[in-house]
Amino acid sequence: MKSPLEREFQYYLDNQEELVRKHGGKVIAIKGCEVIGVYDSESEALERTSGEHPLGTFLVQRCEPGRESVTQTFHSRAVFV
Repeated sequence: MKSPLEREFQYYLDNQEELVRKHGGKVIAIKGCEVIGVYDSESEALERTSGEHPLGTFLVQRCEPGRESVTQTFHSRAVFV
């Protein structure tokens, strides 16, 4: 079973062309296979989206063309002691 973020990332890959046409150069937040926010920076996207949605339940992705512009990095707020 895929994690929620893997599903969101796959949604981005499957719809990258259309998303770039609509939001190229911006940073988007995706949850439930839907764009829930469009921002100018990753930090703005994270700050504003996390105010409404728990961390780990949405994907923040810079919206740029081409597979070489895509990275898959998942972050967690886990603390190791």
